[in-house]
Amino acid sequence: MMRTFIFLCCTAPFFAACTNTPVADHCVGKFSANLSTAIGDAEDRLASGCEYHFNSYFNNLLAVAEANPTPENKSIFSDHLINVNEMGVISQRQARELYNRYFNVKFVSFTGDYNTCAQTCPIQAHVISNMKGELQDKQLGLLRVSSDKASYYRADNLLKEAQLVLEATCRACAAGHAQ
Repeated sequence: MMRTFIFLCCTAPFFAACTNTPVADHCVGKFSANLSTAIGDAEDRLASGCEYHFNSYFNNLLAVAEANPTPENKSIFSDHLINVNEMGVISQRQARELYNRYFNVKFVSFTGDYNTCAQTCPIQAHVISNMKGELQDKQLGLLRVSSDKASYYRADNLLKEAQLVLEATCRACAAGHAQ
C-alpha cells in the first residue's frame, strides 16, 4: 500500500502534465523568415492535415516575401500554388486565380462571358470596387513582394481604362434603353 502511494505521488505530476497541458497544434506557429523554408514548412503542414489553414498560410507567406522582395518571388509562389494544387488542397482554377490576383496584371474580378449592359451595368459600382480591392492585392504581390513596378503600374492603368470603358458602355446602354 505504501509503495502504491509513493508511486502515485511521484507519478502524479507527470500525469497532470500530460492531461492538463494542451498538445501543441502543429498547424500553428510562425514560419521562417526565409521564403523557401517557410513555403516548405507550409506545404509540410498542409500535407499533414492543416488544409483548413491554407488562406492564413498564404497570407503569412506573402508577409515573409514582403520582407525580402525580389522578382523571383513570383515563380516561387507559382511553384507553391502548383504544389498545393497537386496536393489537392486547392483546385487548379483556385491556384490560377490566386496567382493572377497577386502576380499578374489581368484582373480576375472582371472576367467572364456575359452581356455587359444586362449583367455588369446594374452592378457597375460593385465591379469597380472589386477591381480596386484586387489592385491592392496586386500592389502587395507585384510591388511589395516582387518589386515589379512596371507590371503594377500596368495593372493600375488597366483598371483606369476598364473603369472608363465600363462607364462609357453603361452610358451607351442607358441611352439605348431610353430611346
